[in-house]
Amino acid sequence: MALFKDAETFEKVLGGFFRLMADTPVIADKLLASKMIIRFKYSDPDLAILADCSGDKMKIVINDHDTKALVEMSMSAEIAHKFWFGKVNLTMALTRRQMVAKGPIPKVLKLLPAIKPSYAMYPKYLDENGFSEYNIW
Repeated sequence: MALFKDAETFEKVLGGFFRLMADTPVIADKLLASKMIIRFKYSDPDLAILADCSGDKMKIVINDHDTKALVEMSMSAEIAHKFWFGKVNLTMALTRRQMVAKGPIPKVLKLLPAIKPSYAMYPKYLDENGFSEYNIW
């Protein structure tokens, strides 16, 4: 059984968290410096989130399948959820094919320090936004 009951719920949870990161300068400024566009493709339930860091402000777009992304990351919703708790090692997940990346992987790995503050933010975000039932790790 899927962790999230449907794509709408998952979009509210993860899409909202991506928007929070986009509005958090300590994270957004470092991601913007990368100038990358990254598409995250999730399954179970299906959802795509585009993080466009190519401009002056991060843009988060839901289910954009047309914008050309430098990197595409594919994974299940459950793996993504565990990742934001800091419970998934990106390198190991890529090796085990729990996550599949297309594009320049070394550039993606260089972004890990930029998102490190988000691991502490995620459980707090879940509790403060009515998603505490997902605060399970």
